[in-house]
Amino acid sequence: MKLILLGAPGAGKGTHAQQISEKYNIPQISTGDMLRAAVAAKTPTGIRADEFMKKGALVPDEIVLDLLRERIKQPDAKKGFVLDGFPRTIPQADALGKITGIDIVINIEAQDEVIIDRIVNRRSCSNKSCNAIYNIKNKKPKKEGICDICGSPLYQRADDNEATVRNRLAAYHKQTAPLIDYYAKKGKLTSVKSIGIMETFDVLQKILDGIKPK
Repeated sequence: MKLILLGAPGAGKGTHAQQISEKYNIPQISTGDMLRAAVAAKTPTGIRADEFMKKGALVPDEIVLDLLRERIKQPDAKKGFVLDGFPRTIPQADALGKITGIDIVINIEAQDEVIIDRIVNRRSCSNKSCNAIYNIKNKKPKKEGICDICGSPLYQRADDNEATVRNRLAAYHKQTAPLIDYYAKKGKLTSVKSIGIMETFDVLQKILDGIKPK
């Protein structure tokens, strides 16, 4: 099962990608994670990417696609994968289509004001091997400021503020939202409303159970 999750920043892509990965035993592939891992491992592609990242520049599509091509050849991706945060543009989607087929694209819908409220109240575990996410309004840790899972301090990301989130949403609507029409025209798109973590995942399971390999 080869799956793409679309949705605005804060719509729940990362959370649901992790749930899908665990449920269906396929890797969650995040281009950001791939880039950081390649840089840390000092692979040839990682070294090229690091040159751009150190300058604060966007990593060119060709480098990201090289990493993705390498990643989906790994043994754990033999049964499929869930792409989280990629593609972001139609040229990236065109290039992705030349690398691999995609079974289904799920667009997670959430209103901007809901997303803003969700992100501004988000708190992340400081332990990068844990990476748990909380919300101080509706998913509070048992002990304020402390991760339930590993006991590390929680923190608010520097860009989790309203002004930055609104800018990110504006960029999404301009640049990434056209992918909805792109994949709809290919007959690949299914849209799901973000109605709560478990409730939304229940809907996702029903959709995916209909397409997963026998």
